[in-house]
Amino acid sequence: MKPEQVINQDPEIHGGIPVFTGTRVPVKALIDHLKAGESLDYFLQGFPSVSREQAIAFLEFALTQTIGSDLQ
Repeated sequence: MKPEQVINQDPEIHGGIPVFTGTRVPVKALIDHLKAGESLDYFLQGFPSVSREQAIAFLEFALTQTIGSDLQ
């Protein structure tokens, strides 16, 4: 997925904090759920407007940005 299909920043939505594209769900909500030990499935049940593909793409993007593109 392209970054714009995953994350959107619009000053009209939550004051411009990053949200999953097509939703009002902050990407930080996913991180908070994972930090709390909750599963991806649990997060997706609570935020059905976020697709599994978006959540996984965000995590892959975050990992690549943190560690680098050579993950193999």
